[in-house]
Parts: sequence; structure tokens; C-alpha cells
Amino acid sequence: MSIKIALAGNPNCGKTTLFNGLTGANQFVGNWPGVTVEKKEGKLKNHKDVIITDLPGIYSLSPYTLEEVVARKYLLEEKPDVILNIIDGTNLERNLYLTTQLVELGIPVVLAVNMMDIVSKNGDDINLKKLSEKIGCEAVAISALKGDGIMEAAKRAVALASKKAAVPVHSFSDEVEIYLKDIENKLGADIPQEQKRFFAIKLFERDDKIKAEMKSAPNVESIITEAEGALDDDSESIITNERYVYIASMIDSCYKKSSRGKETLSDKIDKVVTNRILALPIFAGIMFLVYFLSVTTVGATLTDWVNDVAFGENGIPMFLTTFLTNVHCAEWLMDLIVNGIVAGVGAVLGFVPQMLVLFICLAFLEACGYMARVAFIMDRIFRKFGLSGKSFIPMLIGTGCGVPGVMASRTIESDRDRKMTIMTTTFIPCGAKLPIIALIAGALFNDAWWVAPSAYFVGIAAIVCSGIILKKTKPFAGEPAPFVMELPAYHMPTVGNVLRSMWERGWSFIKKAGTIILLSTIFIWFTSNYGMVDGHFGRVDELSEGSILCGIGTAIAWIFKPLGWGEWRMSVAAITGLVAKENVVGTLGILFGVAEVSENGAEIWGTLQASMTSVAAYSFLVFNLLCAPCFAAMGAIKREMNNHKWFWAAIGYQCLLAYVASLCIFQLGTFFTTGVFSVGTVVAIVIVIIFLYLLLRPYRENKSYVVGTKMMKA
Repeated sequence: MSIKIALAGNPNCGKTTLFNGLTGANQFVGNWPGVTVEKKEGKLKNHKDVIITDLPGIYSLSPYTLEEVVARKYLLEEKPDVILNIIDGTNLERNLYLTTQLVELGIPVVLAVNMMDIVSKNGDDINLKKLSEKIGCEAVAISALKGDGIMEAAKRAVALASKKAAVPVHSFSDEVEIYLKDIENKLGADIPQEQKRFFAIKLFERDDKIKAEMKSAPNVESIITEAEGALDDDSESIITNERYVYIASMIDSCYKKSSRGKETLSDKIDKVVTNRILALPIFAGIMFLVYFLSVTTVGATLTDWVNDVAFGENGIPMFLTTFLTNVHCAEWLMDLIVNGIVAGVGAVLGFVPQMLVLFICLAFLEACGYMARVAFIMDRIFRKFGLSGKSFIPMLIGTGCGVPGVMASRTIESDRDRKMTIMTTTFIPCGAKLPIIALIAGALFNDAWWVAPSAYFVGIAAIVCSGIILKKTKPFAGEPAPFVMELPAYHMPTVGNVLRSMWERGWSFIKKAGTIILLSTIFIWFTSNYGMVDGHFGRVDELSEGSILCGIGTAIAWIFKPLGWGEWRMSVAAITGLVAKENVVGTLGILFGVAEVSENGAEIWGTLQASMTSVAAYSFLVFNLLCAPCFAAMGAIKREMNNHKWFWAAIGYQCLLAYVASLCIFQLGTFFTTGVFSVGTVVAIVIVIIFLYLLLRPYRENKSYVVGTKMMKA
């Protein structure tokens, strides 16, 4: 019989690191039934019968966020054998609040006190024996980052689950206990005895969701009203205050803090990186360095090697051509494999090294604790146009992939803020857009250092401007949600965790190349090589000329002519990017008839450069950065919006913004570089005037949108 362990804890407490350390490669990732919150399960190393479920990071079991609802539902309905509660030893008060609720569920709990190495380094001391006695469950010292004590904690959890021991719970004050006992006595037989304590407390807190979930909700309103009158406060505040009084008494008896009043290393670093003046320039410098390493230097060198060696003339294409010739493969099939599949998929896979370098850099910044500070820094900007720093978190996740970025918007409580975040998150360049950035920067700007970083800041500018404009419209008007975020202490990430994060993101991209992009390139190859010839359907004489794809591209090319790239091949590439952004590069690889798309432009970009100026190339880049995302991300937007009108409003807004931004870049850029003044220039100037009016006009309602931002230090 298998043992189920639920891994619970606050965000940024090291829960994911612990889960990875306990399960290794034995993980199963999916979504919780009916929701888009990620569900992780894994088998404990060397224990096939022990299943660990990694619950979403939560601060309490109150149903304020979707993560809290999911975690609470699992604990109450699935009833795991034991809860392994990981807490941050450097911030006991915040973390123990959840612990006091977990022990009330009637499920055995093992307390894994994490970051004990940092506690010792700070000269502090936690008496785990006293902590265990006070909280009523066993406490174990661990360091999830270094792997110290994690298997011991898991073994204690397994042993406790086997014993089926009763769970002692703490008592509130005598006055509160009287009312809680009355509620417990009123609960029906449908509530398990071991859970009556939890349900009584939640009912006392006026938790309407719990009341709705119960088969027979008891009439306890009179008890709660009487308690509020006698204790002179609302019931939820009473319980919250009682918990913190209880936690404070525990900390006083078991935690000796010798560094009280002294600045930690994290405090000293934060004085610089979160400084009101220096924060944004430092963030800009770091992101410039990340894209400089991934696109222009280290990543570019690795990509050149893959393109020149693996997918070069003497690489995979030559090997496949020789092999297929020796086995007497049909000419059309050989052409499909070499000039279709290898040309399309190979052109995209050639940029994998750059993506992996980018993912390593982002994983390092996330794991060391800096990216949590970025959300706090960006809150200062976001709040000026009506969003909180919470909206930056989905955008940060979106740098890897737009799908989880859109899904992460569910943590935002305000419906207005959540919708606006969903509409703007995909403006941030995701990993799939990196090949487009690298291609344009290398082939048409001679590896200019500024192109790749500018793409990131174009996304930021689109988000900021969109927020300012949309917040002044009736559907989005209103105060932003307050932003409270706990900042973990800075620490050096482990190589294993950084590489794991890089591989998970990179493998997701490679899988897409092997499925969606593969099918797309086959379709593109067929439609670009076949069409009507002398009144009959067949193979066209010259690649792509007179083909089905040429007809489609020519029919739509006029739409993009004002943007400077009305050539049919570029138009088709932009449209196929809606299936998957990586398709843009793969499509161009097929349409120009090569198995690689190198960055120096020596093979195919001479033709493109003859038909596109540098200004037009940047217009093409901006359009693909800002327009509607890939089909997968569109599906996520549709699920999260849960409304057809809002979905089409989001997609329409993204496409419109991309079009007008690209038009202005090309028309005004052409005017300033060549002096040519045309009707397009007039249209661009009118658009800029309208844009400035929408940006600078006053809000509909004369109210302050400034709500206090609180930074909680771990």
C-alpha cells in the first residue's frame, strides 16, 4: 500500500528545491483537475511506494487565491497520510502561520525547518526540541539547497504516516475556546471527527466557502455574533490575532536571534539593487548583459557552431542526402526531408544554444533571489498606471513561455488587473521569439549589440503604455490591488537546480519543434513547392514561384506593405508565426531553400537585404514581438478569460498595437533616415498624436491609484 506525502509551504521557502531533491527524475507534471494550476507528483527516491505531492505555495488555508483553494481541497478531500511542512528558518513568524492551520486538519505533520545553514551563519539558534513541543509535531533541520537532512525529514514523515498517530492541536484563549467548542458540538455527523476542529475555526472566521462545501451548514451565526460582541472585534481578526500571539510565544521560547538590529548581507545588497534611483538602471544593465551573453556573444558562438557544423552543407543535410540516395529514395521524399523538414526544423533548432544560455541566466537570477526584487522594483512603475508588481510575475514567467505566463495571472485577485495582465503578458519576448530576434540582429544588423536588448525593452514599453491607456477606459478603471511580497535571502544557487530549470524550459521548446513546427514545415514545404502549372496541379518549376503559398502570400502581402515588408515570403512567415513563433525562422529557411539560416547572412540573406531596409527589418521584428502569440498561448488566453468577447478583444488589441507600432517605426524611420515624406508618414504622425493623447489624457475618475507597497524581508 502506497504512502501519500503532501509537501506544503509558503512561496519562496525552498519547497520546489526540496521536492526536486526528494524525487529526482521521478516526477510527473500536469494540471490539477479543472484548473490550470500546475500539479507536481513524484516518487521518493528508492521508495516506489511513497508518493510526494507538491502543493502550490500558499500563505494560509483561507480561500483567497486559486492556489489556496486547490491546496485546501486536496488536503480535505484526498487526506494524505502525512504533511511535510517546509518552513523558512530565517522567517519563522510568517511561515508558522500556515503550520498552525495544517495541524488543525487532523493529519500528521512533520516540520522541515529549511535554511538552517543560513540561521547558523547569522549567529542565530533555533531550539528544534522546544519548537516541536510547542507546535505539537516533530521538527527536523534541513538545507534544501545543499541537500542536508532532506532524506531524514522524508523518513520521519514515512514513519509518522505508518504510525497513524493522533495529532495534538494548540488551544486559543479560554474565551475563544468556549465559542469554538459550541460550534464543534453543532457540526453534523457528515464532518469527520478529526476535521471538526478545522471546520469550527473556519466557520468562526466566517469562511463562506467552507460553509458552502458542507452538506449541512449549521446555524452558527448567533455564536459568532455573540463572540464578536464580547471580544470587541470581527471573528476573522480575532483568530488571526490569536494565532500570532501563539506564534510569538513559540518564537520567544525557542528562537535566539543574536543578529537582532544588525544588517545582513541581503539587507546591504538590497540597499543598492532596490534603491529608488539605482534600481531601474541596474535592472536594465542586468537584462542587457543577459541578452548580450545569450544572443550576441556566448550563445551566438554556440549557434554558429550548430548551424555551420550540424546543419551546414557538410553536416546533417549532406549525410541525409547521401543516405537517401544510396537507398534509392524517391526524389520528392528526399526533397521533403532535406529541404522541408531539415530546412524548417533545423533552422529553428539551430537557435537552441542561444535559448539555453538565456534560460541559464534567467534561472540563476530567479534562484539567487534577484527576480523577486525585480517584482518589487517594477511595482513602483506598474502602480503608476494601475497595476501592482504582482502583474510582473506572469510577465517574468512569460520570458520562458507565454502559456505558463498567462496561466500565472490567476494569482491576481483583482479581475480588472488580471484581464489587463493577460492582455499584455505576451508582449514580453518569450523563448520562442528569441530565434527571430537573433536572426534579425545577426543577418540584417551585423550583430549590433543593441538589437536583442531593445526587443526586451520594447515589450516592457508596450506593457507600460498599454497599462496607462487601458486603465483610463471604463472596463479597467479602478484601484490596483495592494502588493505584498516576501523576499527570500540572497543565496548562491546550486548548479543542479539551475541546469534543471534550463533543461525543463529548453526541452519544452525542443518538443514543440518536433511536433507543431514539424507539421508546419511539412505544410509549408508542400504549399511552397506545388501549385498550378499550365492549368494542371503539380510541382512548380522554380522553388516557391507559382506555388500555393506564393498565391496566399501575394494575396495578403498588401496588408503589410505599409510596414515595409510587403514581400510575400515575409508576409507568409509572419502568418505562420501565429501557429508557433519559431515557425517564422523555419518558414524562411524553407522559402529560401536552405537547410540552415546563419546569422551572417552569407547564404540567403542577400536576397532579403535587397528587398528590405534595416528600418523595415526592425519593423518586422517589432510586429512579431507584439502581435497575437502562438496558438498554444492563445488557447491559454481563452481559458483564462473564460469569455469569447474578452478573448477576441485581447487578440484584436495585440494585433492592432503590433500593426500601428510597426507602421510608425517604418514610416517615421524611413523619413528620418532618407527624408522621404509620403502619405504613410502623415498616417504615422496622426497615429503618434492619437497615441500621445490617449497616454496623457487624465483618468476618468479623479482618484489616487497609489496604494502602499510592502516589501517583506525573509
